[in-house]
Amino acid sequence: MAWPRRLAIGLGLGAALLLVTLAVALLWYRQASLPTQDGTLRVAGLQLPVEILRDEAGVPHILAATEGDALFALGFAHAQDRLWQMDFNRRIAQGRLSELAGPAGLDVDRYLRTLGVLQVAQRMVDDMDAETRAQLQAYVAGINAALQSRTGPLPPEFLLTRTPAPAPWTEQDSMAWGVMMALDLGQTWRDELARMLLAARFTKAEIEELRPDASGAPPLVTVDYVDLYRVMGLFAPQTALLDGATRLAELPSLGGFGLGGGLGSNNWVVAGGRTQSGQPLLANDPHLGLATPAVVYMASLHVRGAQGFKVFGATLPGLPYVLFGRNAHVAWGFTNVEADAEDLYIERLRPDDRTQYQTPDGWAAFATREEVIRVKGTDDVRLTVRATRHGPVVSDALSQLRPPASSPRNGKDKTTGQRPQLAGQYVLAMRWAAAEPGDSTLRAFRGLNRARSAADVEAALRDFTSIRQNVVFAEAASAGRSGRIGWIAAGRMPLRKVDSAFRGQVPAPGWDAANDWAGFLSFEQLPRIIDPPEGFIATANAKLIDRPYPLHVGSTTFAPPYRMQRIRELLAAQDEHDVASMQRIQLDQRNLSVQTYLPLLARAQPSTNAAKIALGRLQQWDGTMRATAPEPLLYHAWLRELRKRIFEDDLGAPLAARGDMVIATAAVLQGRSTARDWCDDRSTRRRESCEELLTESLELAVKDLAESTGKDVLSMNWGDQHPAVLEHRPLSNMPVLRGWFERRVPVGGDADTVNVAAFGRKPGAPFAAEHGPVMRVIYDLAGEGGAWTISSAQSGSPLDDVDVDLVREWAQGQYRAIEYAPKARRQLVLQPAAR
Repeated sequence: MAWPRRLAIGLGLGAALLLVTLAVALLWYRQASLPTQDGTLRVAGLQLPVEILRDEAGVPHILAATEGDALFALGFAHAQDRLWQMDFNRRIAQGRLSELAGPAGLDVDRYLRTLGVLQVAQRMVDDMDAETRAQLQAYVAGINAALQSRTGPLPPEFLLTRTPAPAPWTEQDSMAWGVMMALDLGQTWRDELARMLLAARFTKAEIEELRPDASGAPPLVTVDYVDLYRVMGLFAPQTALLDGATRLAELPSLGGFGLGGGLGSNNWVVAGGRTQSGQPLLANDPHLGLATPAVVYMASLHVRGAQGFKVFGATLPGLPYVLFGRNAHVAWGFTNVEADAEDLYIERLRPDDRTQYQTPDGWAAFATREEVIRVKGTDDVRLTVRATRHGPVVSDALSQLRPPASSPRNGKDKTTGQRPQLAGQYVLAMRWAAAEPGDSTLRAFRGLNRARSAADVEAALRDFTSIRQNVVFAEAASAGRSGRIGWIAAGRMPLRKVDSAFRGQVPAPGWDAANDWAGFLSFEQLPRIIDPPEGFIATANAKLIDRPYPLHVGSTTFAPPYRMQRIRELLAAQDEHDVASMQRIQLDQRNLSVQTYLPLLARAQPSTNAAKIALGRLQQWDGTMRATAPEPLLYHAWLRELRKRIFEDDLGAPLAARGDMVIATAAVLQGRSTARDWCDDRSTRRRESCEELLTESLELAVKDLAESTGKDVLSMNWGDQHPAVLEHRPLSNMPVLRGWFERRVPVGGDADTVNVAAFGRKPGAPFAAEHGPVMRVIYDLAGEGGAWTISSAQSGSPLDDVDVDLVREWAQGQYRAIEYAPKARRQLVLQPAAR
């Protein structure tokens, strides 16, 4: 019997040796895959030595003798800390997601290749002035120097997804991510598409009630486009266009910025006359897709010399310069204007030659190019991209409008068995302001980083073209400078013709010259406020100034006014502000929309004890979305169920449950929506009233919550069901790896609180927050100080041994002081390579 014992011992020793070997290999990989951040490296491309000092939070503080060397070092740091993020985002912009994701990435690749992201990016490079391009080249050289200096294995994502080593970075790669930023922040074309698809079933009046202007402004469109579309025969016979509208949620999601609902930001600036120090304060928190790592990366650049500058703030890996920041003289911050800078055009095909389309001057040939999309696990897909005089034919790329045979997701629609499609004689083309020639946005960011006064900021914003942003700014008061504050809605804004009946709100006939743009607003025509008497300016994606068409810059996609109203309320409530009061405002979780909705909801007459308790708690509630309270969960579960009960029979479940239906819901309950009896469920024989739906939806919401949470009404809390989900792209899609790369933390807030935590798009987790402040910054121009927090670690590697948990600090509302000369945890000196 000795041999079985010896065999068991041998197997045990073998297994132990295997485990030890595996542990040693993992320890080696962990250390070897991390970049060198201490010591000295010799790299090609530098003019003079540069220091990169990383503090305990991983923020690089770059000390350089020239601007080009500082940007070289920024590119080097970006590539060291965010290599996977940069390479993955580059693949998205290039339309190469399918190479990693297989057929699941085809819709995104078709869409981005049709838009011509790379072609637009290359034109931006070609249009760049020589000095700005030289700085971009220095940044790109820094990225490539970091790639060349790596001696160990690549970050774990490359290994786990079997992704090849990154190719050298190019100027086009950087500007392509700039194009993606512009695309993600300009989404008014989606609203146009939604209105067009809804026109297949609803009247114009009904559509205006379904998609009202959040600012309360009357509709801009005067023509009855619904009737016109029917006369034109726009839709293919018996096509379920309604389902196309409900499937707008399936439009390509672009990863980096989290394309889709929930986008927004806050910023405000306070004049020195209303601060304790006598110098301006500026606050900014951009709301984008939550991810790990975050889309932003904090950094400090210090360029020595008389013409140098010292700047701190948020950068975007892949792009040079600080984008949201401050220097010793000025500070600036951004929110999205929600400007209408894209238009869809209905192009009519020539009946006897489908290679041509109709223009005001007759028939013209499509411009075409061929694309080949490589798809993991299957055959390549060939794509013919067509463009008209207005721009790319986007209907070729959107599965919502393609016939089933051309869709990568063959199969029937879950509701009607039909895929929506345009009639065969029409296509949709898009004109997009960001794609127009002559972009100079990178030069604008360079000017902001180097600005020494408010006048310099305004001069820089003249070059701001590809994205449209509410820019608030301030200068430090000193000899020769008054400490001005201001706001400009900056960016290239289309000027539409006075005689256009469509006014950019719905797809317009492309053969009618009246629907063409007449150019762009001049810089002097852009809305602005300088040194207002109240001593502060706040923006939060809501309508700030109402101007008549065609000088308007907005659309129907403005955010509801609640966040901006709350910020202004808190700013006005205090005579003098400081950094601490700015922090309290950024962290505020009171939703003013509750004041509108609760009186309407209180008309419910529940019969169960649990629903009665829930209603009683809500009636005593002030609308603060605390993570530890049950009321936010009860409120949003009720509203979600109510929206479904009101609109699901009309729109289908995907759209009915969406949070952006809240304005339409309030109008229905207030009796302001009269085009249709929305509360009556057309799928039943009885005639439902709004009061019945209020009661039934409350009862059902409370019942569902009790079943899903296993708790009674008073034991529930918002944070348990409302975690901030910081997804890893793409490893959050792999259940076995999700826990290693994704972070989830309970948070309060919602889409309408200053401290935003927007939700509603995650299958199976309807209250999980997916959009929020990727960073919060406060700049105090009394000195070089202020405070900041970020929603992820600086390093993108889960193996990095960081000393602090920035995610926990962010979720708990903790801030770090802005420091230009911190105690260095790691010190890397880059020396020019011998020539």
